[in-house]
Amino acid sequence: MLGLLLRLLPFWVREPLFIVIGSVFGVRIMYLAVRDEAWVPGAIGVAFLLATAVRVHTVARALRARRNPAPAVSEGGAVSGAVVRSQPQPQPQPQGPAGQRPAPAAPRKEPNAWGQAVAAVAVFAALGAALWLGPNLLPSGDNSSPRAPSCPSGEDEELPSAYTGASRAVTGGQLCEALNRTDLARLLGTPTETATVVSGTSDTALLTDGKVARPEAEVRFDTYTVNVSATYNELSIAQYVKLMEFGEETDVKTLSVLGRPAVLSSDHTMSIDLDLDLGLGSGGSGGPVGQGPPARTLTVALDGKDPGGYYEITVWSTSGALPDDGALVDIAETVLPAVPEQAV
Repeated sequence: MLGLLLRLLPFWVREPLFIVIGSVFGVRIMYLAVRDEAWVPGAIGVAFLLATAVRVHTVARALRARRNPAPAVSEGGAVSGAVVRSQPQPQPQPQGPAGQRPAPAAPRKEPNAWGQAVAAVAVFAALGAALWLGPNLLPSGDNSSPRAPSCPSGEDEELPSAYTGASRAVTGGQLCEALNRTDLARLLGTPTETATVVSGTSDTALLTDGKVARPEAEVRFDTYTVNVSATYNELSIAQYVKLMEFGEETDVKTLSVLGRPAVLSSDHTMSIDLDLDLGLGSGGSGGPVGQGPPARTLTVALDGKDPGGYYEITVWSTSGALPDDGALVDIAETVLPAVPEQAV
C-alpha cells in the first residue's frame, strides 16, 4: 500500500523520497552486517544502495533534459519546426479598432524541480522525526512499569463506636491517603522503588475493650515497610517516655517534631510460622510466635500541648536493615501535616 501511494506522487517528489529512503536503509543495513559479520544483510544493503544509485542517475538525467531541451525531430530527419505542411489557411478574422492588439497568452509557469525535491526531503524528515520522537513525547498506553497501588476506598467500612462521639478519630483510609505518597520511597532513601502493598484499617487498641480508636495504614516496598498509626487515648508523650524508662528500654531518644513532643525507640517485630498443610493431611497448624526483624518507631504527640494520644511511625525491613533516624523525622514532617485535622 505504501509503495502504491509513493508511486502516485509526482516524479520530483517520489524520486527524492526513494533516494533518501534507500540511502538510509542501505547504509544502516550495511553497518549492521559489518558489525555482526552477517553476509545476507550485507547483500540486502548492497541491493538498496544499487537501487538508490540507479534512481540518482535517473534524476540527474531528467535534470539535464530539463535544462537543455532538444528540438523534436520528424521521421524524415528534419526539424519539426521547419516542416511546412499544406493546410488550408485560416480565414482572416475581423480586427478591432486600429491601435489595439490582442493580448498575448500568459506563459504557463512550470514547477521548480529543485523546490519539489527539497520539499519532498523536508516532508520525509518531518515524518521520520515524528516517528522517532513520538514514543517519547506521547503517553504510552502499554506502559510496562509497575504502578503504585491505591488505598482502599473504605466507603462500605463500618467504623467501631470509638470513632464517633467527642473523639472523632481519623480513619485508616485517611491515614493511608496521607502515607501513600509518591515521594515516600525517596524519603526512605530508595527513590527507585515502587510500593507493592498498601493497606489501611480502622481498628481499636488492644486491651481497651474497643473503647480506644487506633487506625493504621501500611505501605510496603521491596526494601522497607512503613506503618503509621494513631492512638486516641489519654497517654501523653511524657508518660510514654516514663514507661520506657521503667521497662529499661534502650536506644530511646526524645526530640521535638513539628513543634510537638516526640520520642524515638527500637523494638522487634513478631514473626509467626504458619503451616497451612495444603496436601491431604489432617489440616494446617500455626507455629510459635517468634521475634522478627528490628523496627524503629517515632512516636509524636497529636498536638503541641500533648494532652494525650499520639501518632506512631514504624519502619522495618526483612533484612534487618533500618534507615537513619532522620528518615523517620522526614516522613513525620511530610505525612502528619497531610492527615485531616479532627477534634480530639
